[in-house]
Order: sequence, then C-alpha cells, then structure tokens
Amino acid sequence: MTDTITRGAANQSGAHINKDAYKEAKDFLPLNGLDHVEFWVGNARQAAHYYRMLWGFSPIAYAGLETGVRDRTSYVMRQNDITIVVTGALGPDGEIAEHVKAHGDGVHDIAFSVDDATSAFRETTKRGARGVVEPRELDGGEDGILRLSSVGTYGSVVHSFVDRRDYHGVYAPGYRRIKKPARAATGMSLLEIDHCVGNVALGDMNRFVDYYRDVFGFAQLIHYDDKVIHTEYSALMSKVMTNGNGRIKFPINEPATGKKKSQIQEFLDYYYEAGTQHIALRTENIVKTVRTLRESGVEFLGMPHAYYEQLPERVGDVGVSIETLEELGIEADRDEEGFLLQIFTRPIQDRPTFFFEIIERHGSRGFGVGNFKALFEAIEIEQARRGNL
Repeated sequence: MTDTITRGAANQSGAHINKDAYKEAKDFLPLNGLDHVEFWVGNARQAAHYYRMLWGFSPIAYAGLETGVRDRTSYVMRQNDITIVVTGALGPDGEIAEHVKAHGDGVHDIAFSVDDATSAFRETTKRGARGVVEPRELDGGEDGILRLSSVGTYGSVVHSFVDRRDYHGVYAPGYRRIKKPARAATGMSLLEIDHCVGNVALGDMNRFVDYYRDVFGFAQLIHYDDKVIHTEYSALMSKVMTNGNGRIKFPINEPATGKKKSQIQEFLDYYYEAGTQHIALRTENIVKTVRTLRESGVEFLGMPHAYYEQLPERVGDVGVSIETLEELGIEADRDEEGFLLQIFTRPIQDRPTFFFEIIERHGSRGFGVGNFKALFEAIEIEQARRGNL
C-alpha cells in the first residue's frame, strides 16, 4: 500500500496506511484463502432460495433429515469462488436455535482453507486462541477424508480450518450433491469474497487487532480513526488486518463517541454482541451486477445528487459515466494505486445488522475512504427512518 492517500476527500490525516503490512504478516499459519462462510438462519430453505433467486448462487449440496442429520438443515450455495452455507435448526433447542433467537440470522463461521488443520489449530491455540472444535477427520468413504478444526474470535463467530487435500466430495461428508438444482438467477459476476467486516464494542477494536496479530500472524494494513469516518452526529474507528498473502482482509470496527448513535452501535444493540457486520463480494462488472440485483429485488443504500456532482473532480475517469453511477447508486474512490467502485445493500433481514457490499477493484487495495463520509450520512438517514439515530 502507499504511505498516503492523495486525492480529494481521501487526503485526511485520520487515515494511516501501512505499506509493509504484507511483509510484516507472519507465515507460521499459512492460509490459502477463505473456504466458505456459514450463516446460522431461522429458515435454511428460504435463505437458500433468497441466495439462488436474488443473488444467483447455485445450490450444490444439502444436509438434513434425508442425509441422516437430525438437528439441522444446511444448503451449500456457490458462485465462482464464493461458497455460502446456510444452516437452520430443526427444533427449539441447541446452539443454532439459541444463536438465531439472540442474534437473528448472522455469520457463524468464516472458514479458512489450509493445508494442515491440525497444525493450524495447534499454532493458534498455543498463541491464545479459544479452541472450539479440536482437529478431527471426517470419513467420506470413496470421497476421501476431510480434516478440520476451529477456534473462536469476536462474539460467537468462529474460524474453521478446512483441509480438503484428501477429500474429493461435493462439500463434506454427510452432504449429498444436488444433482438437478433449480435454475439460479443470471447476470451476476460475483467472483470471490473481498473482505469480511467485524463490529466490536467500544474499546475492543485494539484487543482484536492484537488477537489477529498475535494468534493468526496478521498485520495491520490500514487504520481509519474518527477524523475520517464521521459526520456531524456520529463516528467510528476501524483497523484493517490482513494475512501475509493478502487473500484475507478483516476490517474491525468499533463505535466512537458522537452526538448520536453510530451505525456500529446500532448493529451491536440489535445483534446483542460483536459480530460480522458485512461481507464484500468482488465483481468484474459492478454495473451489470448491481443492475441485475436491483431488478431481482435487492435493496441498496442511495447517495445524494451532490455526491455525484463532486465525483468527477475527486476521482476522475473510472470507466463508467457519472450518470450511470448515479442511476445505480454506485460509489467511486481513487488512491495512488488505482480506483474502486462499490455499493452497499440495506440490511438483508429484519434486524438492522448484516448487509453485503459489492466491490470492483482497478488497482486500489483500499476500502473507499473518500466515500466514508457520504456513506455514513446515507446510513444515518436509514437509522433515522428506523428511529435509531
């Protein structure tokens, strides 16, 4: 990364960027990328339908009563290199039902792909991680052996370590392949998970920054303080942690003191603990993707006309007309490495908690610092409508 961000609203003293982050990240825990993200939800079948019909994910595997699983139902949804698992309880008791009762639908597991799940568990737990699932082997018969383990992080979120080197099945033992999946929506080009954002309580951000540094070997990529992410009424602070190969990026947010309640505090108030606020999905064609998602019924945050009046001077040519950006509500930002285009959905369930971001990168490895103020103001409008500002 560059030492400074130099154009327009991005050139603010509150943004601190570490160009040596990837060098500083330790390699005692090699992570190949994100294996999958699992949501615990109130109704797995309906959640799978939502991701298929609105987001274009194809159902590839299923586990439930028909496969011998008695307490839960899971659907594995995939689009390119993105794998989402939605899991719901089959009764009122147990960890899934309790999780949904407390938090609503939310992220349970952000799983890493590794070459050795036992080593990953050993290296993290000896550095202070809370073990959740000790290393184990799942026998898939002719499909081979799947090895996994898991440790905890903020709130109830866990990180599983998944070793698929000797497993050749569709997803995991106990899941059956969906041979004739219903047709998914088309027109999206969602490629991979770009980053996952965690919200923690005031005073906990640095604790989890240290946790990812000490336990996982991550390094701090960017620090945004409340000089950058603020409006007249509220503010937040954020630090971005990354692993050594840059494939995994975890911004961690905490609320900052302001006149009114920040979006981070609203999340915490309705999720009832720290949790994953949003996941950014990278696309190669944000215009086509957002247009298709809007037509499918996905709702996005809107930006005021004044934002787009200032955009040409601030970011220059980004390959998409200002008229098209404004029509779809897409934001743009530029730094010394390039530019990016991004947009954020409204919360995808009743509680104002989890949402998605769509992002298209052209060189920039940043997170749209030039958009923070306008985005924050747009979120505050939504908060005011809910009576939560």
